[in-house]
Amino acid sequence: MNSESPIGVFDSGIGGLTVAHAINQSLPQEKIIYFGDTQHLPYGNKSFNKIIYYSEKITDFLLMKKCKAIVIACNSASSIAFKKLVKKTNQKCLLFNVINPVVNAVIDNKLIKNVGVIGTNATISTDIYKESIIKKRADITVSSLPTPLLASLIEEDNNELYEKGIIDSYLKNEKLKNIDTLILGCTHYPLIKEQILKYYKKNINLLSVLKYIGGDIKEKLEINNLLNKRTTRPQHHFYVSDYTRHFQEKTKLFFPAGIILKEENIFS
Repeated sequence: MNSESPIGVFDSGIGGLTVAHAINQSLPQEKIIYFGDTQHLPYGNKSFNKIIYYSEKITDFLLMKKCKAIVIACNSASSIAFKKLVKKTNQKCLLFNVINPVVNAVIDNKLIKNVGVIGTNATISTDIYKESIIKKRADITVSSLPTPLLASLIEEDNNELYEKGIIDSYLKNEKLKNIDTLILGCTHYPLIKEQILKYYKKNINLLSVLKYIGGDIKEKLEINNLLNKRTTRPQHHFYVSDYTRHFQEKTKLFFPAGIILKEENIFS
């Protein structure tokens, strides 16, 4: 590892672009290498073994690219594959997930008492948010709800989300009644943040990793003397396992200055 090495970020699709963008906002001097596993999206409805397999393959690819840090920009992979990837990346790079920063934010906020969590089937089935929060704050009530249709529909820009009121139908669930805080437990969900706030009439504390991930990475890079001191803007590289024009267009929304996007079949 050295300070000019890139930061690797991966997800099953476009959701992780929100994380990559947040990192770029906090650390504009850092080069990002992004891998979107568009061939296998979404991860939330895959078996644990498949999620671990895909995550390990992508991690191998990012290690081959000499990344000094790897960010698992997917809640499903973060909740299921993180421990495996800790062993795989041992002393080879820094490793980040998108769950710990949000859990820490909840624990540190003494005003939070009733938390709702929405996410994919895979993430919610692990109960990782509830267990992690209650371990440090037994006074907090955590209610988790799987919202399996959202990631795929967001990925496809599918109007069913709005025409059929799918977002509202999930948020009406009794499990989310009386919450003061809602955790967006999927990196796709910040893309529908305004619709969620509209449902709650903005009377909700909405938490996503985007607010915290940049600062968390910056702090760890500083501690390990790995912050890139160069002032020139780096050229970011984006890879997908299955190229689509849709992904190309979505990437431009977050990185309008232009990107290098390549298809890379790492699973063969």
